[in-house]
Amino acid sequence: MKKTRRVIRVLIAKPGLDGHDRGAKVVARALRDAGMEVVYTGIRQTPDAVASAAVQEGVDFVGLSCLSGAHGHLFPEVVRLLRSRGAREVIVFGGGIIPESDIPALKKAGIRKVFPPGSSTEDIVLWIRQAWEGSEAGKA
Repeated sequence: MKKTRRVIRVLIAKPGLDGHDRGAKVVARALRDAGMEVVYTGIRQTPDAVASAAVQEGVDFVGLSCLSGAHGHLFPEVVRLLRSRGAREVIVFGGGIIPESDIPALKKAGIRKVFPPGSSTEDIVLWIRQAWEGSEAGKA
């Protein structure tokens, strides 16, 4: 009997006070159009609200967007809160206006991938699918 694979679930969030959400909405739509289930939390979310929503929704990925410059605090805090709630398997990625020099610290804090300005939605979809295939959930 052929095993049916479940759909990849992604939460897209805008933590912090940044109110510019066009990019996050474009990414959310692209992921949805690629067959993923997408939860979009909207703008001005706290890290706690993002982590809580991710756990409640049972997502596989959390995509964070930040244009305000607060990514160095907000992104690691979301990862910390996810881990403290037992969601260690959730893969976190980010995008926005993030200087290349900040990326190593974000990766060390648990952000698996950072997509800089100009990244294509096709690249994001492909990366998520590849990360999913390499994850425990994707192998199940």
